Order: sequence, then structure tokens, then C-alpha cells
Amino acid sequence: MGISLRRAARRSRVYVRRKGSENARVIVDCAIYRNGRRTDGSADFSDALEQARSQGDSFVWIGLHEPTEEEFALVADEFRLHPLAVEDALKAHQRPKLEVYDDSLFLVLKPVAYDDERDTVTAGELMLFVGDSFVVAVRHGEGGTPARARRRLEQDPELLRHGPTAVMYAMSDEVVDRYIEVAAALQADLDELEAEVFSPVGTDNKNTAARIYSFKRQLVEFRRATVPLTTPLARLSGAGLPFADERSRPFFRDVSDHLARANESVEGLDRLLSDILSAHLAQMGVQQNDDMRKISAWAAMAAVPTMIAGVYGMNFTHMPELRQPWGYPAAVAVMAGLVFWLYRTFKRRGWL
Repeated sequence: MGISLRRAARRSRVYVRRKGSENARVIVDCAIYRNGRRTDGSADFSDALEQARSQGDSFVWIGLHEPTEEEFALVADEFRLHPLAVEDALKAHQRPKLEVYDDSLFLVLKPVAYDDERDTVTAGELMLFVGDSFVVAVRHGEGGTPARARRRLEQDPELLRHGPTAVMYAMSDEVVDRYIEVAAALQADLDELEAEVFSPVGTDNKNTAARIYSFKRQLVEFRRATVPLTTPLARLSGAGLPFADERSRPFFRDVSDHLARANESVEGLDRLLSDILSAHLAQMGVQQNDDMRKISAWAAMAAVPTMIAGVYGMNFTHMPELRQPWGYPAAVAVMAGLVFWLYRTFKRRGWL
């Protein structure tokens, strides 16, 4: 009796950790699903798990948001989650992966979001523990992937009958579909950046270069979420994986196809961005060469009259044309003629 009371007290702290704050509950949702339908059951996850296992053909699905170590310890104890997976779920900052333990599967997903105004890609983290009659979802960061997946599955009882594996599929599909949307948004912004790079002379080259490097950094962040997910989805679409319903394999193959398309989009964006950067640097080099030719042309036109004036400014007694009345106008005319000839020459060659 004493042990039960202590466990109940610990469970209550999971729900009231942040009383009065916007995130008042760590457990966002807890429900039992039987034969593809959500059923009424205990709000306590321990009782819900017992009900699901006693009923058969049922599973409990709970969602948590950024639990602390103390709060998640009770959940890990109730569901017998592996300590290494628990450590990964608490620390976050994981790459997408799939781990197989004795009592559960551990899947890490990285949902992404794109802020079009700031041109930034942000990645959250979603950890799924899937075992015998249960799914535990742990979310870090903002994002509505678990809620959208839950609503979607509750409207599709046939898919939900696949059990906990259906939750993994729905979560993965939501995340990968979001990858495709973000890739499309990045493509639109990259088209604008490309138009800016090849716009007429007069744009801010420094700002353009900064945007290109910033865009490159966002693509790196995006690839960290998409590329490593290929292997886990390939394993989920294969045979012989424990706690995975064999009927779900075609669904995971479909998600893998979508992920391949997203990865191809990211690779294409990366190559195009590298080409844009090279073109921008080449364009800046050409512009600098044009500027240097113009400066050299004007310097040459200034050097001719300076040389002639310097010769006649040496004030020697015996110099030609010093005592001629037409000497000064002749010198000015020669200087003007030479400058005009140089100007026409440089103009024809495109230096001015």
C-alpha cells in the first residue's frame, strides 16, 4: 500500500510540474486505442497500460513534452524503457536513428520548420518508444507533429488497427511531408536569391554574399535532419523487426520514397547554391576587373597632360616654343587632342 501511494504521488508530479505556466502538463495526451478506436480509460498512464494489456488488441499512447529526468524516470520505470534510450530522450540533440532493445524500439525523428521572414530552418526532436501495447512520444522544441499524427490516425481506424507501428508510420510520414514542404519553400527563396545575384549592377554584393552563406548554413541544418533518416526507414520497411507490424511495411516504403524525394531536393538545392556562389564570386571578379580598367583608363588620360605640363614646368632657359606667342595654346591643344584620342580608344575597347 505504501509503495502504491508513493508511486501515485510521483505520477501526480508529472502532471503539475509547471502549474500556472503555459506548459502546465508534461503529459500532453494519454489514451487507449482498441481495434482502431480511441476508448475511454484511466488518465493515469500506469493504469492505462494495465488496461490495454488486459483487454488485448489494444495499446496506450502517451505524449510528453520536454520532461525532466525526475519526471521521465517514472515513465521509464513503468514501461521498462532501456536506460540508454532514456538518456538519449532526455538529452535530445540526437541524429535520426532506430535502436532495437529487448522491450521496445526507439526511433528518433527531427521535425523541421522554416521561418520565411528570417530565412531560418529550425529542427526539433521527436523520440518514440514502441513496445508491447504502448507508444511513448517525447517531444523537444515546438511543433505540432504529434498532435497532427494523432488526429490523422483517429480519423483512419483501419490504419490504427496496425497498433503501435501505425503511430511510428504516422509520425514519420508527417515529418517527411514537412521536409518536402520546407524544401519547396527553400526552392522559392533560392530562386529569389538567384535572381538577385544575376540582377543588374548596383546591388549590394556584400549583402548578397552574406545571404548565400546564410542559406548554405540552413541547408546544412536541413540535411542533418533528412539524410540520416534514410537508414531507419529502410529498416522499418524491411522484415524481421521486433514490435513492428508486418502489415505496415508498404507504408514505410512509401515514406522512404517521399524521403528520397526530399533528399534529392536538398541535394539539388545544395548544388544550385554552390553554383550560385561560384557565379556570384566570378561576377564580383569581373566587376572588379571592369573597375580596374576604368581606373587605368582615366589614369592614363590624366597622365598625358600631366607629363606635358611637367616638361614645360621645368623652367629651363633654352626650351623650344618658350618665346613663341602660340606656344601655350599649342601645348593645351596637344594635351586636349591626346586626351580625346585616348578617350575614343578606351571607349571603343569597352574600358569606359
